[in-house]
Amino acid sequence: MSDADVTEIAVATMLVAAKVAAPVLLTALLVGFLISLFQAATQIQEPTLSFVPKVIAVAIALLVTGNWVLSELVTFTQGLFDSLPRLLDRT
Repeated sequence: MSDADVTEIAVATMLVAAKVAAPVLLTALLVGFLISLFQAATQIQEPTLSFVPKVIAVAIALLVTGNWVLSELVTFTQGLFDSLPRLLDRT
């Protein structure tokens, strides 16, 4: 296994991790932004007002995108395992 192979696997791993984390992170970002706008407009500074809706929104995002996330991770892992013999033969 060469340095280029390791770099290729690392880049692919980071891309899959970013793609898989994006729905949850973007949901939390959007809900947090909307709640902060509401808090700024009404001057209500209740900590649970920002926490509870984010938790609910993230849970809904996980329910909606969970199947896709799992299929992406399984596809990536199967591709990695399928490429192992090719990578080990190069040594």
